[in-house]
Amino acid sequence: MNREVAASPDPLPPKIGMGALFLLFLRFGMLAFGGPVAQIAMIRRELVDEARWISSAHFNRLLAVMQALPGPEAHELCVHLGIRAGGRLGGILAGLGFMLPGFLLMLGLAHLYTRLPVEGTWLGALFLGVQAAILAVILRAVHRIGEHILHDRWLWLTAAAAAIATFMGASFWVVLPVAGLCIALLAAGRPVVAAVLLALGVAAAASSVQLPGFALPSPGSTGAPTLFALFLAGLKGGLLTFGGAYTAIPFVRRDTVDRGWMTDAQFLDGLGLGSVLPAPLVIFVTFVGYVIGGLPGALVITIGMFLPAFAFSMIFYE
Repeated sequence: MNREVAASPDPLPPKIGMGALFLLFLRFGMLAFGGPVAQIAMIRRELVDEARWISSAHFNRLLAVMQALPGPEAHELCVHLGIRAGGRLGGILAGLGFMLPGFLLMLGLAHLYTRLPVEGTWLGALFLGVQAAILAVILRAVHRIGEHILHDRWLWLTAAAAAIATFMGASFWVVLPVAGLCIALLAAGRPVVAAVLLALGVAAAASSVQLPGFALPSPGSTGAPTLFALFLAGLKGGLLTFGGAYTAIPFVRRDTVDRGWMTDAQFLDGLGLGSVLPAPLVIFVTFVGYVIGGLPGALVITIGMFLPAFAFSMIFYE
């Protein structure tokens, strides 16, 4: 039998109006509880198994690509499938529909949080328990991500050196390229050059420590927050969300808590709220932006966080 005849064609989405498309993904957003695994399973069941918008094999390949790109995979899948059904405009509407319920819920919770008494109340005690649980979840996530990535001694060494450099106050703009270049040199068979580069990177970070008082330098500006700075904090997190939303947490925290714009307790409270809402976990930045800069702050940091997820799907759509 001819292979072309035997191969079943990839199904296409049915014709659907822009309003119906938006409402469909808005419904997905309302039901997006349980993290990325549950969200992706819901999308697969609805649009692959039942509606036949795309074949299962194509969906699996698409998911593999999305996992390699920064950003929440479920949201990027929605944007891609929206483009498949209604072009670039359909992708924008699908992405907005999926994120809108979580965004609005987080806005409402952040508004209540900033107006209700927390310190010294039962509500404060509740959030304290949530903070402890969130720390445990983050530690487990770091362990799980490490199991998949750190599979040889050079990767372990690079991770340890990057952790030391970061602790010493080195900028992530230096740490990430140096770490990536080291592994690239190793792959090219240049271990000596990689080891020297790694040592130089740690030494450069160590030289920035204020030796007399052993005080670590404060990262970034500690002045008043600006909307542009909040946008950049979200954009940085969105560009570095590899392996799950947890990878964005330290970068957003560094650009907000370490600048004195909010406390660690408030940051953890935002993470706790984000983990129970029907949305990707990165929606916690909406809380961060609202606590720091009100509604404008929440809008710009959320735009920054989700912009790469929209952009990569738009650019690389085939």
